[in-house]
Amino acid sequence: MLLKISEFFSFEGCPCPEAFARAQYPWDVLCMIEDLIDELVQKDPGKFRQITQGVWVGARTKVADTAHFYGPALFGEDCDIRPGAFVRGNVLAGDGVVLGNSSEVKQAILFSRVQLPHFNYVGDSILGQSAHLGAGAIISNFKSTKENVKVRLEQEVLETGLRKFGAILGDQVEVGCNAVLNPGTLVGRGSIVYPLTSIRGSIPPGMICKGTDQVVPYLPK
Repeated sequence: MLLKISEFFSFEGCPCPEAFARAQYPWDVLCMIEDLIDELVQKDPGKFRQITQGVWVGARTKVADTAHFYGPALFGEDCDIRPGAFVRGNVLAGDGVVLGNSSEVKQAILFSRVQLPHFNYVGDSILGQSAHLGAGAIISNFKSTKENVKVRLEQEVLETGLRKFGAILGDQVEVGCNAVLNPGTLVGRGSIVYPLTSIRGSIPPGMICKGTDQVVPYLPK
């Protein structure tokens, strides 16, 4: 089974669409983040303001005094980085992104309007446009066995070659409160993950995931 990028992203709101076009797998882009940030800043230096060493933000982006940053990182326009947020390096975000209280993000690409508003951890992951994590939802990026992370697509297993890789969430994915996405999880665009679930593997687009073995079509009313 081929990994179809169209099952995850339209690339609307993507801060670096050209990088995905030259990558074999979407997670390959994660190692490019530092260079991509440098390219964007140099391409249009007047578009961003530097708020601390190696960290840039776009117009009208609000940054709380108690937010903490390690660069490199770049956020687009109209973002809201709230009190207690922690940006731990190699973060590239589009416009309108929310990073809230006690939420931590590192080595990640966030498309526009991603929301990580309350007590979230996102590491080594890619989140599509308008993806949202409920309070306390966690994207785990490191296996307890310390082995490289593998991705499962139906009966196929892909070797990522990465010791740390969290998840890929498609556009408009909703993850419920206190859910845990284990390393190497893929969730297709428009799918919903129930609160308090622990999932791994691959969830197709347009589904409701009530647990790893409980995946049903999402039929909006």
